[in-house]
Amino acid sequence: MENRAQWGTRAGFILAAVGSAIGLGNIWRFPSVAYENGGGAFFIPYLFALLTAGIPLLVMEFTIGHKYRGSAPLSFFRMNKKTEWLGWWAVLVSFVISTYYAVIIAWAISYSIFAFNLSWGQDTESFLFGEYLKLSVDPGQTGSLVPGVLIPLIIVWVVTLGILFKGVKKGIEAANKIFIPALVVLFLIIVIRAVTLPGAAEGLQTFFAPNFETITSGSVWVAAYGQIFFSLSIAFAIMITYSSYLPKKSDITNNAFITGFSNSSFELLAGIGVFAALGFMASQIDVPVQEVVSGGVGLAFVVFPQIINEFPAFNGLFGFLFFASLVLAGLSSLISISETYVAGISEKFGLSRKAAVGFGGGLAAVISLLFATQGGLFFLDAADYFINQFGVAFVGLVEVIVIAWFLRNLNDFQSHANGISDLRLGGWWKICLGVVTPIVLGYMMFDLFKTNLLGQFDTETGNYEGYGDTFILFGGWAVAAFALVVGFLITLKRWDSKALNESNKEVG
Repeated sequence: MENRAQWGTRAGFILAAVGSAIGLGNIWRFPSVAYENGGGAFFIPYLFALLTAGIPLLVMEFTIGHKYRGSAPLSFFRMNKKTEWLGWWAVLVSFVISTYYAVIIAWAISYSIFAFNLSWGQDTESFLFGEYLKLSVDPGQTGSLVPGVLIPLIIVWVVTLGILFKGVKKGIEAANKIFIPALVVLFLIIVIRAVTLPGAAEGLQTFFAPNFETITSGSVWVAAYGQIFFSLSIAFAIMITYSSYLPKKSDITNNAFITGFSNSSFELLAGIGVFAALGFMASQIDVPVQEVVSGGVGLAFVVFPQIINEFPAFNGLFGFLFFASLVLAGLSSLISISETYVAGISEKFGLSRKAAVGFGGGLAAVISLLFATQGGLFFLDAADYFINQFGVAFVGLVEVIVIAWFLRNLNDFQSHANGISDLRLGGWWKICLGVVTPIVLGYMMFDLFKTNLLGQFDTETGNYEGYGDTFILFGGWAVAAFALVVGFLITLKRWDSKALNESNKEVG
């Protein structure tokens, strides 16, 4: 009998994995990415990317965690002592993401309350940046803390750390058994209401109308792989950590397929709901749907409040349901992101779970206060842009190259997964990980480095006030470098002998 914490049920693990994958990006990123890259035709490269990169990478990370029975750093250490830094790199990327992700959830909590009396008024953009975020300082300046963001931020961390304190089975699993069904029910209500609105059909036509000419564009395929990669929580250290809590006999491959397709199904549902609502808005102000399409923070906190303002009835309730769904999606992801460093710290330094939650989660909560200041949005932009591009994608590329090309562990992992799974992995799995994924991610990174090293990147996704490239460029590089440098430094410390011996028994 092993000492390691375990999921109570297979459904509990799948709900937690799906909860991690389904986040804010499913709701506000996927619909606009799909629309901009061919509409209905985008689903062809998207499905291809899911089958050739998303699910194969999920299988690989599930296998690593299950085989080596540890957090990402410990699992990589057991795989090869020289690769421990890769696990810490992924963990620190997750740590940085947790600090600002929590703040966006806090915004959603505020907006779920604002929805009841439409406190955002008619000029929703001015309300967000001026009245709510109080964005009145220059980039690089903090200004004072904003109470309207600080109070819900404290609530976010109290809930998240409280769940993590409870442990894997009684905390994470129990929470996701509530959050994920509730999220699906809430979003189904939103979608059903949205598709019955005037103009919804035009919105859906805009979303699904296929532009097959885009299929020949390399950028569309890169967008498809990018969406799958970021959406499935791959290379965040999450799936390795979560799968380490699986019982010895677990159907890894089936779990990966269920997780991958569940996540994609929710993205499709989000696309239907968002574009039905955008179609309604376009019909109300008598413009083409194309003119109101948006993504990211602007879609959630500027465009959706505008849509809610136009609702014929029960607009406050609809607004509450929408922002409550953002809160649930965000919390399930934040819990999983935070678990990566809680597990890593606990095993590396021999801390109890509660001490690791207090230290790791407490530090993340304190740092997140930076993003709750008057200049917080500028810092959030810089951290998000660079940690997502040069953190997650780069970690994923290095991870798959190290495992497939240098350590040549794919045959070993294939045997491990096939020994406990109903679905058997064949040669396609090794080709996808050894050839397809490195080429696509390699091209993505080459393009990003070329663009960002020259300082000519497109800041439209996060640049709301037209501030200069310099702040994001240098601030962003500092954040991306932080994750890598600190990861190397932590590897210099020896593993806590007691924690390592206990976990060695589990593997043995």
